[in-house]
Amino acid sequence: MPRPVTLFTGQWADLPFAEVVRLAAEWGYDGLEIACSGDHLDVARALSEPDYLPAKRRLLAEHGLQVFAISNHLTGQAVCDHPIDQRHRAILSPRIWGDGEAEGVRRRAAEELKDTARVAAALEATVVTGFTGSSIWHTVAMFPPAPAAMIEAGYADFAERWNPILDVFDAEGVRFAHEVHPSEIAYDYWTTVRALEAVDHRPAFALNFDPSHFVWQDLDYLGFAWDFRDRIAHVDFKDAKKNLNGRNGRLGSHLPWADPRRGWDFVSLGHGDIDFEGCVRVLNSIGYQGPISVEWEDAGMDRLIGAPDALARVRELVRIEPSEAAFDAAFSSGAPEKAE
Repeated sequence: MPRPVTLFTGQWADLPFAEVVRLAAEWGYDGLEIACSGDHLDVARALSEPDYLPAKRRLLAEHGLQVFAISNHLTGQAVCDHPIDQRHRAILSPRIWGDGEAEGVRRRAAEELKDTARVAAALEATVVTGFTGSSIWHTVAMFPPAPAAMIEAGYADFAERWNPILDVFDAEGVRFAHEVHPSEIAYDYWTTVRALEAVDHRPAFALNFDPSHFVWQDLDYLGFAWDFRDRIAHVDFKDAKKNLNGRNGRLGSHLPWADPRRGWDFVSLGHGDIDFEGCVRVLNSIGYQGPISVEWEDAGMDRLIGAPDALARVRELVRIEPSEAAFDAAFSSGAPEKAE
């Protein structure tokens, strides 16, 4: 049976949850990866109001939609980030931002992530997708020179802040699936290795595989999926396209999305450089059984076009399943070989 296809609601948080549910069902999605944004999912209300989650469940059931994962990317970003500044105030709830004092923001964000694990368990979702933040991302250019001790301290800070969060994930039977992404503690192959080492490879710390973040870094996303096959707990599909023409820079040049001077951009699934068939084949080969969640991000395409277009493309891809018989088995005569 083809795997389910879900819609990530993060880029739809400006719409009422009921409207997103209606649209996703009309387009033919199987479920939602629900973001803790807008009125889609409020962690505090979910734990304090007895009728809150049952009402969400009823709405989803009425439209034939399932939930396999929820997302709290925005709050997770604040757990380790340095500095904490106006960018965070724009993405965090007033409850988490508080007075804006940096360490207070980090601690409240960490407590919210613990509660997110509890909400996921209550929804019978086995995965929370998200970001970790990073206290050392600002050193990525390695100038002024960042001594090794400073980098090691960044991974130690990550482990110190996230291990207590992961303890709650363990207790709730939920995994945190970190999205390998620029600005996070793990943003490429080797930083993923180091992040896993920092938390002693504990099973609660898993990965959300999104190949779009690998394209502009010229990373082998298929090889990544194979090497970290025991860690992939969730999959988001969105696309990216490079435009490195000698003027356009790989780092984006502080230009807005869809600006033709950028060296790369996110585009709607199937309109960029990612080999999604290759992704599905490697996911099949590693035995990934979860959903594929469509994440629409394309400043040059209306989302009401992009979301159903992406769904149609993924539906074709998920029809690719391993053969029950090896193709070369037909070459055999079936007669046993004679011993010499």
